[in-house]
Amino acid sequence: MCIRDRNYPNPFNPSTKISWQSPVSGWQTLKIFDVLGRELETPVDEFRNAGFNYILYTVNSTLPSGVYYYQLKAGSFIQTNKMVYLK
Repeated sequence: MCIRDRNYPNPFNPSTKISWQSPVSGWQTLKIFDVLGRELETPVDEFRNAGFNYILYTVNSTLPSGVYYYQLKAGSFIQTNKMVYLK
């Protein structure tokens, strides 16, 4: 499994597409964190089928510009990537 092409566009305003490919079906979780590691949101927390998956993530308008992280968990697989939000 891998996060594919990370997020696009990056930097973004107000939304970005996060895509990944999974070789097996299973429970998948995608969480958004700030630079201090505080969890802000969980846009995906559900069973997803094998294959190509994506979400269009739109930032809450109250968040300031800056660096944020998104983390994908699927089974024992965990991957974290950086994204930049510019107002």
